[in-house]
Amino acid sequence: QVQLVESGGGSVQAGGSLRLSCTVSAYSYSAYCMGWFRQAPGKEREEVAVIESDDSTRYADSVEGRFTISQDNAKNTLHLQMNSLNPEDTAMYYCAAVGGVSHYSQYGCSDFNYWGQGTQVTVSS
Repeated sequence: QVQLVESGGGSVQAGGSLRLSCTVSAYSYSAYCMGWFRQAPGKEREEVAVIESDDSTRYADSVEGRFTISQDNAKNTLHLQMNSLNPEDTAMYYCAAVGGVSHYSQYGCSDFNYWGQGTQVTVSS
């Protein structure tokens, strides 16, 4: 069973930075996809950044150029470096993974089937 545990959230002033981490257990994620999502109160969950097995990445327009997703395969860890934070970035951030050969074969990196519990990021103006 895949387990994802996020860390690194907190409170920061606008313009500041935070680095989120996600530790993956019982899963060799290097062959599949990992991503960060967020959900603000009253809003739908949105994809923030995704990294694939070949280290290709994609970002939401709202974070492009400010956030960087990376993975450390040796440590089974996913990171999200967030710079130039603004109050609109305030949300619960979730780490997610695509697990299982059959699931990946069917959905690729478009449907994430494993999720962490989330870590809160609050940006004050």
